[in-house]
Amino acid sequence: MIAFVSQFSLALATVLALFGAVAGFAAVRGVYNHAPAVPLLKSIQRNVLLVSGLVSVAFLGLIYSFVISDFSVRNVAENSNLALPVFYKVAASWGSHEGSFLLWVLMFTGWTQAVAWAKFEVSACFKVRVLATLQLVLVGFLLYLLVASNPFEYLYPTPVDGRDLNPLLQDIGMIIHPPLLYMGYVGFAVTFAFAVAGLLEGRFDMTWARWSRPWTNVAWAFLTMGIALGSWWAYRELGWGGWWFWDPVENASLMPWLAGTALIHSLAVSEKRGALRSWTLLLALTTFALSLLGTFLVRSGVLTSVHAFATDPERGVFILALLFIVVGSSYILYALKTGEVGQGGSFKATGRESLLLSNNVLMSAALVAVMLGTLYPLVVEVIGGRKMSVGQPYFEAMFAPILLPAVLLMALGPDSRWRETRLAQYVKPGVVAMGVALLVLVGAALFNGYFSLLWAIGVVCAVFMAVATLAHAAVATRKAGAAVPESGLLYRMRRLSLSYWGMVLAHLGVAVFVVGVSWVKTFETETDAVLKPGETSEIGPWRVTFIGVDSVQRQNHVAALGVFELTRGDGTVIHLLEPEKRRYQSSEQIMTEAAIHSDWFSDVYVGLGDAVQSSSNAGAWGVRLYYKPLINLIWWGCALMALGGLITVFDRRYRPRKNAVAA
Repeated sequence: MIAFVSQFSLALATVLALFGAVAGFAAVRGVYNHAPAVPLLKSIQRNVLLVSGLVSVAFLGLIYSFVISDFSVRNVAENSNLALPVFYKVAASWGSHEGSFLLWVLMFTGWTQAVAWAKFEVSACFKVRVLATLQLVLVGFLLYLLVASNPFEYLYPTPVDGRDLNPLLQDIGMIIHPPLLYMGYVGFAVTFAFAVAGLLEGRFDMTWARWSRPWTNVAWAFLTMGIALGSWWAYRELGWGGWWFWDPVENASLMPWLAGTALIHSLAVSEKRGALRSWTLLLALTTFALSLLGTFLVRSGVLTSVHAFATDPERGVFILALLFIVVGSSYILYALKTGEVGQGGSFKATGRESLLLSNNVLMSAALVAVMLGTLYPLVVEVIGGRKMSVGQPYFEAMFAPILLPAVLLMALGPDSRWRETRLAQYVKPGVVAMGVALLVLVGAALFNGYFSLLWAIGVVCAVFMAVATLAHAAVATRKAGAAVPESGLLYRMRRLSLSYWGMVLAHLGVAVFVVGVSWVKTFETETDAVLKPGETSEIGPWRVTFIGVDSVQRQNHVAALGVFELTRGDGTVIHLLEPEKRRYQSSEQIMTEAAIHSDWFSDVYVGLGDAVQSSSNAGAWGVRLYYKPLINLIWWGCALMALGGLITVFDRRYRPRKNAVAA
């Protein structure tokens, strides 16, 4: 009964979304000229609320089906069982292809609701166009759910027990990672809808750019968190000791992130100077197009990946058709209307506009490099029938030379001015920042007793950027309180906009991230050992002593629990590490759970291998050890970037006046 009600809710939501889209576009085209714009907007808002409510009913119905173990629903039977803890049963509702896409649709309706009821200073007709565009895209997603990916498909006869949730997904990281990632993907649909509405009106002004920025920043922040959390999960869960593998599905999330980063900077130019209009519109369309492309790559079955869903080709064809319709129609509209929009104002080569444009060029080049490495093997396979792969060496050789110059440009950005900046204005802050960066490099090289060119370039770029950003923030804070000399630091900081502080945090996050990547890529070490109880192996400055292995019975698996003592310096035990080798009873899958000790400066990572079947090595186990200096800076950097994106939405510029278009 619950499954039937949920499925009916999705069907009704599809009809209402289609009605809202058609009515919205028809009304603003003049079919309903007798209907004033504001009452029409009220009607569309109520439609959006109803559609969102129906999708929420369906999603709650799916969660309930998992919690009560309703194995008459195929989705539940294939992704849960009676022994699965309730916590994971709830998470299993988006652990499958069907459930995760329903979560995608739920978040899409959430973003649409936010747009519908938010107050911002645009015309009612423009807002109706935005909502109608979102509703029309939603219809495509809902049709896909109902036709090709029904999460409520019945299974007969009903099994007594289910198959179980993939053990890889039974982890807190994979419970939170998909919702954050989807919030980013789907959030770019709002900027896409703004772009379509602007093209339909043939008008793109600074107001358009201003009200597109907070939506773009929040979507980008969620995507940043989603990617970072996925990286953290892979590092902890897969047992390889790596945090980024240039996996095709990882790349599929990186591509819209790069495009979104370029879009954020391009929107700044369009808002402040009215320039780069056509380019900004193209980026807005492309960022969401890349989000859909990532969906196709993950769900079509064309990629082999630990992240990809095993799906049949029909689903891939449906998603590909949806991709072509949504993206193709928007690009055709862009080609027809971009002439009316134009590029906007011109600017000089020494202004901030040029730095931001250069940033866009570098981000776009990085995007093309990632896209080429990800899609080229697919093209070769389709055309020539040969399987090939593009691995880590290609991506690292292409990526670093492109993005490190972007880091330097970000360091110079705050010191530049709109229209024109005299080169002398860059000299003093640049010399000071570079001097500090070189001192840090020399000190780090002496401390580590090692030097490499790539590490040196990464450290110098990151420290240069951090020092330049902090120095500019200090000067800006001092000037902000110049009119009130006795004012305190907090007062002066509050005088600066949250958009400015968001930029500072995001740029510092990039610097922290680059330091972390440079350090761990240069100084990480790993070793494989066979240890008997009482034996010790050294990794970096640490000593790891094997105590033994215990067998532990849990709710849905049996674990071989290794116990290791971690010591340093005087031999005092710092920490007990307990890696596991798990056997899940329903699926008989064997999974490795690494144990990680983290401090401020490094991680020690222990993975338990297999027991050695040898009389001469009785009680011995294979062990893999990693030493990862400063690896946590990677995720701290991502957290700072995401926080910077989120706080910008609270900037006072985005607080609408009382006469703004609202609910």
